[in-house]
Amino acid sequence: MPRISRRSFLAASAALAARPALGAVAPSSGPIDVVIVGAGAAGIAAARRIAAAGRRYVLLEASDHIGGRCITDTHAFGVPYDLGAHWIYTPDLNPLIKLGPQPGTEIYPAPPSQKVRIGLRNAREGELEDFLAAEVRATRLIHDAARRADIACEQALPNDLKDWRSTIEFVLGPFACAKDLAHVSAVDFTRSSERNAATFCRQGFGALLAALGDGIAVELSTPVTAIDTRRSPTVETAKGTLAARAVIVTVSTNVVSSGGIRFTPELRNIDVFGRLSLGSYDHIALELIGNPLGLESDDLVFEKSAGTHTAAMLANVSGTPLCLIDVAGSFGSDLSAQGEAAMVDFATQWLAGLYGAEVKKAIGRTNATRWSSEPWTRGAWSAAVPGAASARRLLMEPVADVIWFAGEAAHETLWGTVGGAWESGERAADAVLQRLGPLRQAVPADTQAIAKRKTKPRRVRRERRREPPDEALPQYEGTPSIMRNETR
Repeated sequence: MPRISRRSFLAASAALAARPALGAVAPSSGPIDVVIVGAGAAGIAAARRIAAAGRRYVLLEASDHIGGRCITDTHAFGVPYDLGAHWIYTPDLNPLIKLGPQPGTEIYPAPPSQKVRIGLRNAREGELEDFLAAEVRATRLIHDAARRADIACEQALPNDLKDWRSTIEFVLGPFACAKDLAHVSAVDFTRSSERNAATFCRQGFGALLAALGDGIAVELSTPVTAIDTRRSPTVETAKGTLAARAVIVTVSTNVVSSGGIRFTPELRNIDVFGRLSLGSYDHIALELIGNPLGLESDDLVFEKSAGTHTAAMLANVSGTPLCLIDVAGSFGSDLSAQGEAAMVDFATQWLAGLYGAEVKKAIGRTNATRWSSEPWTRGAWSAAVPGAASARRLLMEPVADVIWFAGEAAHETLWGTVGGAWESGERAADAVLQRLGPLRQAVPADTQAIAKRKTKPRRVRRERRREPPDEALPQYEGTPSIMRNETR
């Protein structure tokens, strides 16, 4: 079967059940250098960077698990089930893969080809070529339009897509950007890196991220309510108030734009977060015992649709009976708002329309994600609205030289990916470390004693010169539970 190039499933949503921290980097006494808000990919990456530099930090997570929008569940179906991000794009360049193999995880390549269903049959070779040609032409015209103006992607589509138009709009819009093309910036779309090459983690992408976060100290169930930068930065939580020298905020743009965290003074560029709002992307997971569809492991299937009520399917995930029916964009958002039962009903009917009504009998357990309803996420991943492609760079600029924002939205080419969030977290940490300056090393006690013995006393005692006090460093002002972690 010919390969169908795709701009990708920009998976990003959700979090991973955290293991207890095995090591900590925030001692029970002493000033805090950095408070990191959010323990997703960006927060974990930032914490690792700050820890490696020997700086004291506290990592705060609002939910009861780490992972942000990358979580693997093993209870719903008894097999690894990624509730959010699943595709590991551009493995040769992906910062998580470059860190090397992680204990207990196996990475393997995703199949290079996909299928398209036309009614109850697979598309023929000539039909697939027509689809591919239409997709390539639509993508090229969006790129051409972006050179002239930052218009909506939909405006750049050619008029001769014929009966492939709805499918192209779904693949390039909701499937790739979590938004309809009418709500996606052509410039932002064009800047995003190509993601045709991909791999999977057999134990789940969330499990891979959890392995990378192993040993990172984190305070779970500790939502941040306010950040004040009028003097030294302070971070308010229900457990108390933390003071630090810098803050890295990695929560989603929807959480910030909806007022989930109060900033004092108010953020001058608060509209940036709204212009980078999260779209809607959800999995409807079905257990199909006995492979009734006759598909291979990790087969990706689209349909030649006649409208917006469509989906994509990833079948037999990692060789298991788990199939993911993915809905996104405006239709996916409306369907998610109706609840899990309505989502499962749609997936069942959609599948029956492509493979016959008999398939309904093979459906076992079911599950559906609804990330727009999750209070600590409120959506899938960011896509700039038309005219707002520059918002990502604005988001990367520090606030009052003490607050840095990080996450997938703060990456101009890898937005919407876990790799982009990770790299953004590392960049923010590097900027903070540069702002803090070199770490002052304490002189060991035995060295001080030797130096004291070698010093000859003077006959004339002079008044001891008073050294200027060290710059006042912020202290923790709340319940000591947040500072319970110690380096092991």
